[in-house]
Amino acid sequence: MNGAQALLKTLADAGVDVCFTNPGTSEMHFVAALDSEPRMRAVLALFEGVATGAADGYARMAGKPAATLLHLGCGLGNGLANLHNARKGKVPVLNIVGDHATSHVKYDAQLQSDIETVARNVSPGFVRTSQSTADLSRDALAALAAARGLPGQVATLILPADVSWGEGGVPCAAAPPTTASAADDATVARIAELLRSGEKVALLLGGHALRENALLPAARIASQTGAALIAECFPTRMERGAGLPNVERIAYLAELAGVQLAAYKHLVLVDAKSPVSFFAYPGRKSDLVPEGCQVHTLASPAQDAAASLHKLMQLLGTASAAPLLQPALRPVRPTGKLTAPKVCKAVAHLLPENAILIDEAITSGLMLGVMTAGCPRHDLITLTGGAIGQGLPNAVGAAVACPDRPVVALIGDGTAMYTLQALWSMARENLNVTAIIFNNASYSVLNVELDRVGAGRGGGPKARAQLDLHGPQLNFAQLAQGMGVHAVRAGTAEDFCQAFEYAQAQPGPHLIEALVPESLAGAKRRVLPWMLRALPSLPPAVAQAIKRKIAP
Repeated sequence: MNGAQALLKTLADAGVDVCFTNPGTSEMHFVAALDSEPRMRAVLALFEGVATGAADGYARMAGKPAATLLHLGCGLGNGLANLHNARKGKVPVLNIVGDHATSHVKYDAQLQSDIETVARNVSPGFVRTSQSTADLSRDALAALAAARGLPGQVATLILPADVSWGEGGVPCAAAPPTTASAADDATVARIAELLRSGEKVALLLGGHALRENALLPAARIASQTGAALIAECFPTRMERGAGLPNVERIAYLAELAGVQLAAYKHLVLVDAKSPVSFFAYPGRKSDLVPEGCQVHTLASPAQDAAASLHKLMQLLGTASAAPLLQPALRPVRPTGKLTAPKVCKAVAHLLPENAILIDEAITSGLMLGVMTAGCPRHDLITLTGGAIGQGLPNAVGAAVACPDRPVVALIGDGTAMYTLQALWSMARENLNVTAIIFNNASYSVLNVELDRVGAGRGGGPKARAQLDLHGPQLNFAQLAQGMGVHAVRAGTAEDFCQAFEYAQAQPGPHLIEALVPESLAGAKRRVLPWMLRALPSLPPAVAQAIKRKIAP
């Protein structure tokens, strides 16, 4: 065997059976070796950001890493944004980056770069350049062990071309995965005491704490103790819908998050990070924890969140408590001129059983959470790292991981253009994805932020032009058709519902371009910054009502 053949057999033996690729010359021996390993599925992406985002989406749904194959430092750089999202979401990814042959490095050829330095930005826990064919399989297993431990991470293995083509490759067997521990007895007892204290406590759930096996004990604890359940703003993967606890997410807008958290004296983290503002704003705090509120940790991301919550439930004696579960409830079928809230309503009205819902709708998805809360059981994937261009690649990976489940991806028009090449991969692999593109011809969220950061009231014509997607207006239906995806445009709710029903009834990928106005525009956008600034001085009940109106 050469190194590449041994590497692929090692990975397949360890359970890694999908590789999302965008290869170049230095990776040709890896590409050739793919035919020697029938267990490895190779999915071509036309842009590295699609490959990395697909690996992220795959791992979120499969519960195990996929591999990427990227070309040198430049290819890694092209895929960096979605690796950033995977890092923030603690998603396991095995990132394989080809490099020049070791003897070629000294010549500083055109594509020579410091790959390790680039990789450490998204792989702070594991970056290694394999130095010999004999060591390659062991290096790969070390990377894989780092990726799939808790917390999950992006592990980057750099593969020089001569290490790949060298003879004498030896496959290696992976060690069994390590098991994470639950919170220790003293921590559980301390949190139980808080919950019995009578003070207002919220459990902030993130990561693996948003799966059914953790949500149900959390809900039993909440029903008996009066604690609130809150989810991180951007969950990696959240199981929700009828029959599960309905957990409200922290609002994106810091002012609204402040309203949500204001009443609590204790915030208990369960595989979650203490909440901070997405950005800094002049004259405002970045830390969202209210004054006088104490932060505690039940389970860190390196611990077993579900086991920790079960342990807490047993100590509190709430195992037999009836959890508050979301009843089955769908909104009525919308009619008339199409708007972003009506798209969310239509998706909720028609969402199929066991769907995977991907939310990168930005401002157009403000109503998605409340509309879909009572839908049939589904998984929700969100933009964990804030680097837009995640949604369509995530849909590719999720559909590869779960071929029998429908994937519905709601995507803003601006973010869609970052990784539109994902549509081609969907068509090539005949994936069960319905992509919904909200075409409001604007970077709408940035129009809101222009005012929120105090950069000028409304901005001048040059400033506004940087946030406007008119002239020429994008036609996503035609772009999708050019990449082999069935696509239609919809300007009314009736047309949208018909298109969505057709997409669910027919195999393969579909795209629906929803022609909608901005959700936050005109008077709404002008009033929003003033309203947000006023929230701290308003009575709590009024502030809560405003929060529910803006971001339910």
